[in-house]
Amino acid sequence: MSSKKMEASVPVPPVAKKVRHEMEMFGDVRVDDYYWLRDDNRSNPQVLSYLHQENAYTDSLMLGTKHFEDQIYAEIRGRIKEDDISAPVRRGSYYYYERTYKGQEYVQHCRRIITNGGVPASVYDTMPPETDAHEHVILDENIKAKEHGFYSIGDFKTSPNNEMVAYAEDTKGNEIYTVYVINADTGATIGKPIVGVTSYLEWAGDKALVYITMDEILRPDKVFLHKLGTDQSEDISLYHEKDDMFSLDLEISESKRFLFVGSESKNTRSVFYLDSTKENMELKVLTPRLYGIDTSVSHRGNHFFIKRRSDEFFNSELLACPLDDTSATTLLLPHRESVKIQDIQLFADHLVVYERINGLPSVSIYKLPAEGHTITSLQHGRNVDFIDPIYSVDPSESQFSSSVLRFSYSSMKTPPSVYDYDMNSGVSVLKKIDTVLGGFDASNYVTERKWASASDGTQIPLSIVYRKDLVKLDGSDPLLLYGYGSYEICVDPSFKASRLSLLDRGFIFTIAHIRGGGEMGRQWYENGKLLKKKNTFSDFISSAEYLIENKYCSKEKLCINGRSAGGLLIGAALNMRPDLFKVAVAGVPFVDVVTTMLDPTIPLTTSEWEEWGDPRKEEFYFYMKSYSPVDNVKAQNYPNILVTAGLNDPRVLYSEPAKYVAKLREMKTDDNVLLFKCELGAGHFSKSGRFEKLQEDAFTYAFVLKALDMIPSQ
Repeated sequence: MSSKKMEASVPVPPVAKKVRHEMEMFGDVRVDDYYWLRDDNRSNPQVLSYLHQENAYTDSLMLGTKHFEDQIYAEIRGRIKEDDISAPVRRGSYYYYERTYKGQEYVQHCRRIITNGGVPASVYDTMPPETDAHEHVILDENIKAKEHGFYSIGDFKTSPNNEMVAYAEDTKGNEIYTVYVINADTGATIGKPIVGVTSYLEWAGDKALVYITMDEILRPDKVFLHKLGTDQSEDISLYHEKDDMFSLDLEISESKRFLFVGSESKNTRSVFYLDSTKENMELKVLTPRLYGIDTSVSHRGNHFFIKRRSDEFFNSELLACPLDDTSATTLLLPHRESVKIQDIQLFADHLVVYERINGLPSVSIYKLPAEGHTITSLQHGRNVDFIDPIYSVDPSESQFSSSVLRFSYSSMKTPPSVYDYDMNSGVSVLKKIDTVLGGFDASNYVTERKWASASDGTQIPLSIVYRKDLVKLDGSDPLLLYGYGSYEICVDPSFKASRLSLLDRGFIFTIAHIRGGGEMGRQWYENGKLLKKKNTFSDFISSAEYLIENKYCSKEKLCINGRSAGGLLIGAALNMRPDLFKVAVAGVPFVDVVTTMLDPTIPLTTSEWEEWGDPRKEEFYFYMKSYSPVDNVKAQNYPNILVTAGLNDPRVLYSEPAKYVAKLREMKTDDNVLLFKCELGAGHFSKSGRFEKLQEDAFTYAFVLKALDMIPSQ
C-alpha cells in the first residue's frame, strides 16, 4: 500500500495552532510558533487536547493494520517463557531471585534459605526447584502495581543481616521515588516511607540507609543518612552539592564496608567515602575535585582501588592506595591508547577489569596478594574467551569472598546468558540462558562486524545480524539501522527477542557505533560532542551509505531508529539527508536542543552543558542551532516518520517531540505518513509492564512494515 493510499481514507492530521514566540540571542531571532505546547504542570487543557488529537489520529491511521499489529504482538509474546526464574544469587544463607508467572506483567522478588548447610560460597544453583517449601515471596510487584497505571521499582536492596529489604518505587514514570523498608519475612512495613528521592539507595549497616534527593530541576544534589525508626525530617544531611553542573551518585563497595558518593559533571568526578562499620558515619573526601579528572573507587582489604581518567590518561589508569594514606598511590594498570578501562570488580583474592579493545568488551582477571599485604603490581592477567564475533558482556552480582565471577553475556543471535567463571581454573559454566520459544534456532542467524568510512576517513564499526536463509544481500533486503552516539554510552550488540519478528521477515538489523558513544574509547566520545557533535550525524549517514553501496539494502528499504539522544540523531539525519531513508522512528527524541539548553529550569540542562555546549556562549549557540532538529525543519520531502513521547518524561519534555511533529506537519512537502504517539501515563522508558513494553515494539514494527508495504493482505 502506498503512503498516499494509507492516508486516503482517514481524517486529516491535527494542526497545532500557531502562537508567535520570538527568542533573540546574539542578534539572531528564532521564531517558535509552538512554544505554547510546553506546560511544566502537564495540565493545560489545550495542550492535552492536542496530544489526544494526535493519539486519535495515530490510532485511526493504524486501525487498518491493527490485526497485523496484534499478530506481531502475539508472535513476540509467544517467544517468552512466561513462567520463569532468574539465576539465583547467594547472599549469606539465602538464594535471592526473581520469578515471573504466565500472564503477569511484573516480577515477584523471592528467596529461599539454603538448607544443605555445606554449600561453599563459590557454588550457585542454576534454578531452585519449581516447587520448594522453602521459597518465600518477599514482594510481589503485580499486587503493588494493581493500584497504579505505571509501576517501577528502581532499587531493591537487602540489609546485610538479610532481615529487611528497602526498595524504591515510582508510580508515575517521572523517576521520583518513594522508599519503603519492609521485614523480609513478613512483609510488614518498618517505619514511614522516605518520599521524593532518587533511586540511589544503600544500606549502611543493618540500622541505617543512605539515599540521595533532588533539587527543583531534578538534579541529585543531597545525601542523607536515615536511621531506621526515625522520621525523614530527622535524617542527617551528609553532603549538599551546590554546583549545578554536578550531580551525585551512590554505590557500595563489593566488600560492603564502604559507601562511595560520587559528585560528577560530564568530565570531572570526585569521590567521598563513608565507613559503615564506624559508629559516627560521616563522609570523607577520598579523591578531591580537580577539573578534568574523573575517578571511581572500590575497596578490598586495606586498599582502595581507584580508576582515574584525565585529558592525559583519557582511557583511564588503575591505582591502589592504603586506606590510611589515600595520597600514597601505586600504579597497577597504566593508561593505554588502544585499550579503555571501562570498569573494575573486586573480590577477596581477585581483580576483574572490564575493558574495551577495538570496539568490543574484554574481561581480564588478576590474582591479588593476600589481604594485608602491600600491593605493588599485578600478576599477568587471564582473559575470558567469548564465542561470538560481536557480543555484549556485563558484570553481574558476585560474592566478594568467592573465586567465581558471574557475568551476563549475549550477542545479536545468542539470548541473554548467565555464566559463572572460575577465576582460578579459567572454566566458564553456563548457569542460565533465556529460553526463546517459537522454534528459535541461533544457527539460522549470522552476525558480522563491518567498518564504514566516515567523511573524514574514520572507520565506523557496524554490528549486523540477519537470517541467512532469508536475506539475499543484493540490495533488495529491508534494513533497520539503529544509532545513539552520545554520553560515551556503548550500544553493544546484544540480543532482543522481539527483533526476531523483523529478522524472520527478511530484515537486516544493524547498529552504527558512531562517534559520541564510548565503544572505541574515550577519544571516540570526545570526537562526537560539543563542537564536534556533527560527527555523530555524519557518521550515521556514512554508515547508511556504506550499507547501500555494499548491497545490504537500498534507499527504498532503509529504515532508521533511535531514542532520546538517539532521537536527536534521527532528527538531524532527516534534516540533512531525508532522501536517504524510507522510514524513521524517533523515540522520546531530544530535538529542541537550543531552546532546552538555554533554559536552566528544565531538568538536566545545567549538567548537559559539558555534553552539548552552553548556548549562552555565541560559538555554541550558532553551532547547536545549525543541527538542532526543530530549528532546521524545512520545506522538503521527508520519509515516513513515527515520533513517540511520554507525558511524564523528566529527561526529554514531551513538548520537544510535540513541537517537532507540529513543525514537520507545517513544513514538509510530501504525502508520507507522520505519526505522533504520546503515552499519557508513562515517562522516558515507556510503559512499565513487561508485556506493555512488547506492545510498543509491535506497534513500531507494524508502522515500519506498513510503510514498506510489507503487510500481507487480509
